Amino acid sequence: MTNVIRSADVADKAISVRLDAEAQRALARLTRGGASQSQAIRQALIDAARTALLEQARADAERVGNDPADRAEIAEISAFFDEFAPAG
Repeated sequence: MTNVIRSADVADKAISVRLDAEAQRALARLTRGGASQSQAIRQALIDAARTALLEQARADAERVGNDPADRAEIAEISAFFDEFAPAG
């Protein structure tokens, strides 16, 4: 199966995609609710990019949290801003 994806930003740009059996089943699941194949693929790309971004943020936070120098710097910055926090 080949799908053609047209970008909203570049209407004349098309991408051909060959779907294997697993991808065809996934696309069928995504279109069961009435979405077109193009809508489902666009949303899947957006969701995948968002997931990758969140995973990178999680990995960065874990790396910073495990680095004593980074933790010390965060504590120092936090203490600095605590000086300006309203009392109460």
